Amino acid sequence: MSEPMVGKRRIAVFGAGYIGLVTGACFAQLGHDVVVRDIQRERVELLQSGGVPIHEDGLALLLAENAEHLTFTLDAEEAVRDAEVVYVCVDTPSTPSGDADLSR
Repeated sequence: MSEPMVGKRRIAVFGAGYIGLVTGACFAQLGHDVVVRDIQRERVELLQSGGVPIHEDGLALLLAENAEHLTFTLDAEEAVRDAEVVYVCVDTPSTPSGDADLSR
């Protein structure tokens, strides 16, 4: 049986939408160093400047309070560099046949 994760970790989160951004902010609140990667330049730039691209009650405060543990990037390699855990929080829209589109 493996040991439980204890202490500070470097975590990568792919996707800065409702799931990824909230997930990253919560991990930062727990004291982990989190790199959030997104493909939308405007979204990443807004987050880097302290803005919040979505409305989720309390999220702006959570991001501000944990800014020292959060980094936002467009670069996938930067996001996973030295990461111990990677979360993929991107959308999986339906294809015309109704299957999940996993291409993202």
